[in-house]
Amino acid sequence: MLKDATTHYAILSAMLAPAFFLTATASLLMSANARLARVIDRARTLVDELERAVNDLERERIESQIAIQRRRSRITLYGGQLLYIAVSCFVGTSLTVAADAFLGYRFVSAPTLLAALGVTMLLAASVLLAYESTLAVRVINDEMDHGYARANQRRTGSQQ
Repeated sequence: MLKDATTHYAILSAMLAPAFFLTATASLLMSANARLARVIDRARTLVDELERAVNDLERERIESQIAIQRRRSRITLYGGQLLYIAVSCFVGTSLTVAADAFLGYRFVSAPTLLAALGVTMLLAASVLLAYESTLAVRVINDEMDHGYARANQRRTGSQQ
C-alpha cells in the first residue's frame, strides 16, 4: 500500500516539470497570438493608406512597411506553430510519465525525449519572437522618423 502511494507521488512529481513548461508556453502562445493580431491590424491599416497615397514616394514607403508586416506575420506564425508543438510535447511528456509507470516503464527515454523536444521548440519560438520584436521596434522607429520629417517639412513650409 505504501509503495503504491509513493509511486503515485513520484509520478505526480515527475509530471510537475512539464506542467510548469506548459504554463510558460501557454503564456508565450497568448502573447504570440496577440502580436499576430496587432500585425494583421497594422497591415490592414497600411493597405488602406496605400489606397489613399498621393505620390510614388509615399506608395513606395507604404509598400515597404507592408512587406515588413508580412515578414513579421510569418515569423510570428512560425513562432506560434513552434509553441503549439512545444505544448504537445509537454502534454506528451506528462502522459508518457504516467503511462510509463502503469505499463512497467516500457517507454524508457520517451518522456525525456519529448521534454527535450518541447524545450527546444520553446527556445526556437522565443528566438523567432525576439526577432519579430526587433522588427516591430524598427518599424515604429521608421514611422516616428517619417512623422517627424513630415512635421518639420510642414513647419518649415509654413514659415516661408
